[in-house]
Amino acid sequence: MSDQQLPDFTGLEGSLLLRMLSHAGARAVLAEEATDLGIADNRTYPFLAIVGQHEMRIALMLAVINPSIGGVLLIGPRGIGKTTAVRSLSEILPDIEVSDSEDGALLSDLSAPNAQVLYPESYEKYMAGQSISHYEPVKLVELPLNARLEDVVGGINERAAIQQQRVRLEKGILARADNNILYVDEVNLLADEIVDAILDAAAQGSYTVRRGAMTGTYRARFVLIGSMNPEEGRLRPQIMDRFGLRVNVRGLMAREDRLEIYRRVHAYRRNPTQFIKQWERATAATREEILLARELLKETTLADEAIDLGLELVQRLDVDSHRAEYTMFEAARAYAASDGRDVATVNDVRAVAPMALRQRRSPFMVNFFESQHEEDNLIRAEIDQIVGQSP
Repeated sequence: MSDQQLPDFTGLEGSLLLRMLSHAGARAVLAEEATDLGIADNRTYPFLAIVGQHEMRIALMLAVINPSIGGVLLIGPRGIGKTTAVRSLSEILPDIEVSDSEDGALLSDLSAPNAQVLYPESYEKYMAGQSISHYEPVKLVELPLNARLEDVVGGINERAAIQQQRVRLEKGILARADNNILYVDEVNLLADEIVDAILDAAAQGSYTVRRGAMTGTYRARFVLIGSMNPEEGRLRPQIMDRFGLRVNVRGLMAREDRLEIYRRVHAYRRNPTQFIKQWERATAATREEILLARELLKETTLADEAIDLGLELVQRLDVDSHRAEYTMFEAARAYAASDGRDVATVNDVRAVAPMALRQRRSPFMVNFFESQHEEDNLIRAEIDQIVGQSP
């Protein structure tokens, strides 16, 4: 989406999220002198150094702040920075609490009345004064386009079976993505069996692998981010509906924007370490803002006017999927939390509604139900005619 086609953010000009993204365009960052460390390092392009593409960056940040949104799908042509934007998230991802026990319990879970029964291992460790969890950064896990089903869901460790004469199941990519972000580039080109595996895991939050007599069930609660080029084929409706927010990403057409992109990419490729160092302070500040927003999100509610607007909008658009308003309201709460507010208003709903509702309205389903309604009326009319002719 070009800057000329940005969604209507009326009333949100002063929001923290928009100010942060707009401030990132300062040319002064590139002019800053820095010491050339001469270190060859494979580090990602800074998220805040991306020029324009406000809707794409907002959608990605909202998904990081509130995983309940259900992920993001980026749709657009090649070479406009979709993959770069997703990979650049790795530097601003927050820390999360990870369980050290097989039962997956966290400290908050042990406050439940039946915690001793539900989480016996963690409960025993906790009562013994041992730590049951630790914090680590959210990771970006990529699913390669050439991945096999065994790579995705896991299977028998062939090396251990041959060398150690021991058969054991090994985690797949989906299990490693638990509590993290799963990124699928060219998601529309995935094999159907892999798409089905992702769908099952995304819907249930876990999946089961069966290999002969061996069975393993793994947690797979991840934020799904996908990107695709519509020229290369359509995405199956089943997985399309799993993405909470959808962003149509177009190349920037303004001369000054394209020149700025060239200057930044040139500076990054010439000396990645120096370029990244120039954005370190802004990156650290953004990561801190995301951490604060995730905490505030726990207390953020929806104003009655915002709820009324969202429900009325879904009805007027004839959207059948109940994921529509859920995604929209969760995105609105995340938008408000990112701005330091604990109540999401009409303006927050207005800001996220296009991303949450576009492509959810199905003309096929609307026409289908209308035709079914006409057929039902015809059946009832025939019944009335038969009954009226009866003696």
